[in-house]
Amino acid sequence: MNTKNLQSDVLVVGGGLAGIVTAIEALRAGQRVTLVDRDTPERLGGLALWAFGGMALVGTPLQAKMKIPDTPELALRDWLRFGELGPNDVLPRQWAQYYVEHSRAQVHDWLIDHGLKFMPAVNWVERGLQGDGNSVPRYHVVWGTSRQLTRRMIEVMRAADTGGRLTVLHGHCVTALQRNAGRLSGAVARNEATGAEVQLHAPVVVLAMGGINGSHAQTRANWPQGRPMPQTMLNGAHPFADGALHHLVAGMGAQITHAGEMWNYAAGFPHPFPHFDGHGLSTIPCKSALWLNHRGERIGPEPLVTGFDTHWLCQRVAEQEKPYTWHLLNWRIAAKEFAISGAEHNQRIRDMQFPAFLKETLLGNHRLVKQMASESRHFLVDDTLAGLAAKMNALTASHDVNPSVLQATADAFDANFANGNTLHNDDQIRRIQHARQWGPDKLRTCEPAPLQKPGAGPFIAIQMQLITRKSLGGLQTDLHSRVLDGAGQAISGLYCVGEAAGFGGGGASGKRSLEGTFLPGCILTGRAAARHITAG
Repeated sequence: MNTKNLQSDVLVVGGGLAGIVTAIEALRAGQRVTLVDRDTPERLGGLALWAFGGMALVGTPLQAKMKIPDTPELALRDWLRFGELGPNDVLPRQWAQYYVEHSRAQVHDWLIDHGLKFMPAVNWVERGLQGDGNSVPRYHVVWGTSRQLTRRMIEVMRAADTGGRLTVLHGHCVTALQRNAGRLSGAVARNEATGAEVQLHAPVVVLAMGGINGSHAQTRANWPQGRPMPQTMLNGAHPFADGALHHLVAGMGAQITHAGEMWNYAAGFPHPFPHFDGHGLSTIPCKSALWLNHRGERIGPEPLVTGFDTHWLCQRVAEQEKPYTWHLLNWRIAAKEFAISGAEHNQRIRDMQFPAFLKETLLGNHRLVKQMASESRHFLVDDTLAGLAAKMNALTASHDVNPSVLQATADAFDANFANGNTLHNDDQIRRIQHARQWGPDKLRTCEPAPLQKPGAGPFIAIQMQLITRKSLGGLQTDLHSRVLDGAGQAISGLYCVGEAAGFGGGGASGKRSLEGTFLPGCILTGRAAARHITAG
């Protein structure tokens, strides 16, 4: 087995957004950088390459233009309350404060300076069931999705490599960290195709390998006691985010905290053309769809509606008798509201086709609905509710959905409109009306109407499962992104950034994210690490 040696000033483990940003800043400071990534060259960028590109940003010019009165103080109040961060969450609270105070200058302005743009609207997500989430809209979307963001950052990293100071190793997995005389001296990486080992010598190692819940074994092992866990789940994380390096450095004294806190989604379905085993797509659930249990009954008494509390939705779905639920809607709703998170199925935004995007927003995204009806066996369409019930039962090889029950479910909802559009008393309708008060959400949310409204068909049922996404916990770090030991002391030469660090402090979000905090968290932690590394 051949062994070779590489020498650099900074070794970055992981080629996702956090690792790339760290490399950019280190290269600009004159450092020699080795970036090690497990994936293939075309997948450099990790999960960020496939993400939608939403960012929670505070005090931006776009917010000011839309007359949104946001401040770091208001954002921090929302963050701490919604995430349920306690007084003992010292480092996560420090990172939360750092985020809200610096997201404008160090993320928004920094990206603008690098030629990136945001879509001309701020969306209002995670409002909280009782208004305890985002008290104002903060969700900015990168024009071109996160794919454009990632590709631009890779270009910037290459441009910062003056004098051949950057080495990128694709298809390599770090298997060990090395010490010399008690100090960190580098790592050992293995070429996963050939098995050849590479000795990576560097006095500084930055861990940027992502989270832990790309591994279902780790997801289940860390699932919080007392919280319902479904029998099966889909994987919306990166399969290489398996927690192996977390546990490796824990053996060196590092602390893994908040490992049970995860940002999962309640409404995923299997990718029609999976990139790996168990690969799922995460939908942005239609607010106007009825969320049903496996028997076709509406889940209640409080109906499930997206956009308010994803953490709560996941728990409600996980506690159901079977590990899947149904969304019942019609074509009218799907064309206006149905969406899939990520770059892959948002081609108008991804490919920066603004006229086509505007047309689909105003007239309906019939293209995506037709695509899923054609490609996914979990996306069922029928002209009648009885026919739809038969297809639901055929998919699950059961007789769980009685056609009369499905009909009664639809009838009970439609009864809200029997006396016009004002004499209804349904919490889902109330939430939809609240969402439609904000212009950008009104564009993507139907005016409440009967499910069986003439001309609104055909009917659609989508079988949904809980899908894993991001780890909210990780290695404990300080505000310089240094990895800390059990005594709270920095482990010399060892840094951790992005999701691997719980987006700062080992769990900056607590139990809930305000949504859109992950990409900025990668940028902020990566820049903080590089600043401290190069300060001397």
